[in-house]
Amino acid sequence: MTAFWTEADFDDHELVQVVRDAKSGLTAIIALHSTHLGPGAGGTRFWHYADPSDAMRDALRLSRGMSYKNAMAGLPMGGGKAVILADKDKTKTPEMLAAFADAVDALGGRYVTAEDVGISEADMAAVAQRTQFVSGLPVEGEDAAGGDPGPFTALGIFLGIKAAVQHKLGKDSVEGVHVALQGTGSVGGGVARLLARDGAKLTLSDIHMDRAEALAAELGADTAAPDTIMSVACDVFSPNALGAILDDEGIARLDCQIVAGGANNQLKRPEHGPMLAKRGILYAPDYVINAGGIISVTLEYLCRNDQAPCDINEVRKRIALIPGRLEQIWQESDRTGASPDQVADRMAQELIGR
Repeated sequence: MTAFWTEADFDDHELVQVVRDAKSGLTAIIALHSTHLGPGAGGTRFWHYADPSDAMRDALRLSRGMSYKNAMAGLPMGGGKAVILADKDKTKTPEMLAAFADAVDALGGRYVTAEDVGISEADMAAVAQRTQFVSGLPVEGEDAAGGDPGPFTALGIFLGIKAAVQHKLGKDSVEGVHVALQGTGSVGGGVARLLARDGAKLTLSDIHMDRAEALAAELGADTAAPDTIMSVACDVFSPNALGAILDDEGIARLDCQIVAGGANNQLKRPEHGPMLAKRGILYAPDYVINAGGIISVTLEYLCRNDQAPCDINEVRKRIALIPGRLEQIWQESDRTGASPDQVADRMAQELIGR
């Protein structure tokens, strides 16, 4: 791994910390991009990286994305992210989570962690035994913010897709609109169910095809193999798995008019946003459309620590603002000729004082 501050994705991050605990086998990276608006908030990813440099790249990109996401969502939080480097078997132990919790606690509140890929509510509850700087904890009842962020993320994406369909296709509803979804986990599956409820035509794919096929049977949808889903002729391609899929090859394969989904860091490099725009494909910047989850867990954290409102209606009210933010971005893009990702980045950078 080269020096992280020479990486292309290093963006004046305030802190990048490698955490090692030999006794538990923990290797983790905690990255704080900006605390201009408040503590750096963002989930912890538990993943096996064949090359450790990929873990550093993830931490740098994801923490910057959280700065932008929290700023654009109007939250009083900065951007941070952690990745725990798992072995090939993705072995996770209580001792490993305890050591990670101690590392978070040692930062004294500069970083507030939450769930991400490979981490569950139960894992966060275990981390919370050793540090207070945790959000997304299990909640009692259905009227409180917090808990599993997946359904809230899915709701924001669904509303964002509807806004994109209105802006690009001039349709007031998704009835009959063909959406190809990549990823059918907590977020992608939730998006699919909301779209199906409103009459969208769906094609589903997942690296676990049994999961995609089961959901397709439930919803009356079609399926496509993981290596063909990006080539499906559709109105909307919705990426809801891992990021960096919109590269030269991926964009060339697309046969759609809109890209709108929940995966983080969908654009592999900065030049890929303008490349989408050049092809006439409307892009919903990922950190704007997928902010529903962080809205929920942040309000839960602020409620627990600052007595802020934390009922479910406040969460839904803030998620309902996502389509308006997207429309503002698209209108500015139409007016200036800058691609939507460039417009969103400029807005976010101004909000965090950069």
